[in-house]
Amino acid sequence: MRPVFPSLAALAWRAPRRKAYWETELINALRIVERGWSTPEEMRGSWAGAMGHTQWMPEVWLNVGFDYDGDGRVSPFGKPDDALGSTARYLVNRGKYHRNEHWGYEVVGSSRAKGNLSYAQWVAAGVKRADGKPFPRPHDMAKLWTPVDGGPSFLIGPNFFAVRSYNPSMNYALAIVHLGDRILSEPAFRHPFPGSERALTLAEIQEVQTRLTRAGFNTGGTDGRVGNDTMKAVKDFQTKVGLPADGYAGLTVLARLRSM
Repeated sequence: MRPVFPSLAALAWRAPRRKAYWETELINALRIVERGWSTPEEMRGSWAGAMGHTQWMPEVWLNVGFDYDGDGRVSPFGKPDDALGSTARYLVNRGKYHRNEHWGYEVVGSSRAKGNLSYAQWVAAGVKRADGKPFPRPHDMAKLWTPVDGGPSFLIGPNFFAVRSYNPSMNYALAIVHLGDRILSEPAFRHPFPGSERALTLAEIQEVQTRLTRAGFNTGGTDGRVGNDTMKAVKDFQTKVGLPADGYAGLTVLARLRSM
């Protein structure tokens, strides 16, 4: 973990494409200290200034932070109470979380139907829960998603995307909601994913972004962060070269880029 202030100051100086953003986040970090929520010595985080238990940028702490333990300050560090309470507020306020609605379900069956349909409509179209149980709220809306060819399929509702608002990766959101199910003693996915590959290092992600940019795909920068632009660029590249278009920047994509 790195000191937040030198990291943000360096980015504000060396990253002209997003200079205003980094300068604003540097000021936001100063405001956190000004409010007595932390100290410069305590504020350590990622290379980009994300900090605290939830690895949020200073702006998020300022606007979503919640004094859950009632001590008069929002604490990104130390006891996790405020971080957990703030995360709940984030999912509700920015993710538009729907109370009492499940994130979605693993499903089986094929359908030509597309878009956002009710669970009842999906059943009528031939898509059912993989565990054979009925959908408890048949009028809630969901979309059909198969992350990778040969793997499990899911109907995902608004609360899946509430989690995704925290991190734009679909795979990240799936991992989080499935972990939540497992904590509640739900079973593992019935249909396994095909053989997986290790995650890329920061340097390898930057190499993927650099090579994609040179090939004419817009990754939104070469900062090593896999956001919406990079995932779209990867998916477009996969489509062009005949790979499964799942948007995953993995070893297979890197190897294909290196071979070009």
